[in-house]
Amino acid sequence: MARSWRGLLARGEWGQWRPGLSRPARAPLRAGSSSRGPGAAGEGAPLLYSREHYALRASLRKIIDKEINPFVDKWEEEGQFPAHKVFKTLGQAGFLGVNKPTEYGGMGLDFSYSIAVAEELGNIHCGGVPMAIGVQTDMATPALTRFGSDELKRQFLVPTIAGEVVACLGVSEPGAGSDVASIKTTAVRKGDDYVINGSKMWITSGCQADWMCLLANSSEGPPHQNKSLICLPMNLPGVSIAKKIDKMGMRSSDTAQIFFEDVRVPSKYLVGEEGMGFTYQMLQFQEERLWAVANILAPMENVIQETIDYTRQRKIYNQPVLHNQIVHFRLAELATEVELVRSLLYQAVALYIRGNDVTKFASMAKLKAGRLARELSDNCLQFWGGMGFTNDVLVSRLYRDSRLLSIGAGADEVMLSIICKYMETLPQKK
Repeated sequence: MARSWRGLLARGEWGQWRPGLSRPARAPLRAGSSSRGPGAAGEGAPLLYSREHYALRASLRKIIDKEINPFVDKWEEEGQFPAHKVFKTLGQAGFLGVNKPTEYGGMGLDFSYSIAVAEELGNIHCGGVPMAIGVQTDMATPALTRFGSDELKRQFLVPTIAGEVVACLGVSEPGAGSDVASIKTTAVRKGDDYVINGSKMWITSGCQADWMCLLANSSEGPPHQNKSLICLPMNLPGVSIAKKIDKMGMRSSDTAQIFFEDVRVPSKYLVGEEGMGFTYQMLQFQEERLWAVANILAPMENVIQETIDYTRQRKIYNQPVLHNQIVHFRLAELATEVELVRSLLYQAVALYIRGNDVTKFASMAKLKAGRLARELSDNCLQFWGGMGFTNDVLVSRLYRDSRLLSIGAGADEVMLSIICKYMETLPQKK
């Protein structure tokens, strides 16, 4: 049974307490609400979530508490979680295809339900497992869902939604991360096949994946018009996992460098039209960025609450640490910042599900969320003192894991460039 840090503090048994496990499951509340029930009428702006959203979250929370959180510490130590087992559980419950068409095994709901799932997944006691789930649901599959042929969707999307296979996204390379247009991997058409050569880097679930949504150069044309997305089975001859990357954070999610040497892929595995890969990937990025913002909200809230609980009990100079004005004022500021990010996210998602271009808002939300996660985890860790510098508390894990949010799916600097482009302040290339 999980042991509370309060008792361990009294007995001096800090080493036996594991991060986050003393926190009781809390019913998810509407943004800004502290007492009204799920789905209660709000004041002012319309709510993004309905009672159905909260029911979905409550169902997912049961799986998280029973099937995932009890094993997170073990997976963090091992550097990998059993993706096939976890995804099978989630797939059977319908959580890997919330906004996917019903004819392919999904729930057929709109993207706001995926955001609700992303928020709830933030209650997993690490960042690596939710990230891998997000790759499966909202990073490797949106383009396939929108533009793939029926045959392709039945071969790759159906088992992915069911949790029978693990998917990964192959975009980043050793020399091309946020600058997607600069990728070097090629897909040369030869007869009825594409022959793939090149490499991919920082591939989430790369060591366990059954197939990859691969972005590659399929012609010699302009960099924004010469790329294609291809569904690539990972068991094909010529695919090799060079190494499992040792990361600072996201420890329970395996990350790989992968090489392709004359890998022959049937041309029918092309997603949509040849040469449209860059455009498709930019569309995928919008959902990925919104998903990432939603997923960081609960970890930030949980760390604030744990910091409040700890600093209320921990005394310095004969008074609780929390009673210092700099501490409780700072925590209030951070809580306010979290709610502002939530509001921006909900606005972006509400516009997105109505068919609007939310590239600017998605970029703003990701920029702010990444910076806030770094600031919040650093500030809260400081209030934990020496205990915050150990691996025994949730705040130190968030400090490590959340750093990726300002790097992955487009670095902060790329988000700023996108925002500047929409503001028409970005200098034009000559």
